[in-house]
Amino acid sequence: MWCDNCLLLLPLRGGAMAWAFIIFAYSLAGGIFLLHWGQFIYFTYPEWQIYGSIGMGIALSAMINILALSNRSYIWTRVCKFLWPFILVISGIRAVVMIVELQRGKDNIAWECDNGGQLWPASVTSGYDNGTSFPGAFCTSGFTSVYTAFIISLLADIGFQIYMLFLNWRFSKRLEHYNNMKGPFYGGYYNA
Repeated sequence: MWCDNCLLLLPLRGGAMAWAFIIFAYSLAGGIFLLHWGQFIYFTYPEWQIYGSIGMGIALSAMINILALSNRSYIWTRVCKFLWPFILVISGIRAVVMIVELQRGKDNIAWECDNGGQLWPASVTSGYDNGTSFPGAFCTSGFTSVYTAFIISLLADIGFQIYMLFLNWRFSKRLEHYNNMKGPFYGGYYNA
């Protein structure tokens, strides 16, 4: 029995493209945030750059997946089918390390908030200052709210990536399943 619509929330190709765009958008925004303000949250160089770069890599993979789905490309769908498991493992490791390091730096973050969004003095002496100040919204909401939001967003990211892996696998299987059927040329879509 072949199930073409099992576990699909949206139509397969269009829904997978929309899902990949959502992953692309929030991964790009998160990567930019970490590359620009990461030194206020993570205090070991180049920790925030690694996390931001991984986010940018996820965004790039999602964009490649969007292009593969839009062109119905079997080769690029297989490339994405190969990439997503590795990205998922790297994202899982990154999520655990980010949560642990955020918890370790909570006193430093509290000091930054108490001092008007200034960068932690040890980070300034190490040369991590890029001339920006800590966004005030993080200080007004409190560390526990920010910590909880980070945990929820990282877990949601893993869930979104798992579903994207499934959608990409499902589209790849559809391409393999219908490979032997004729297309719109030479007598119609499905010569019986």
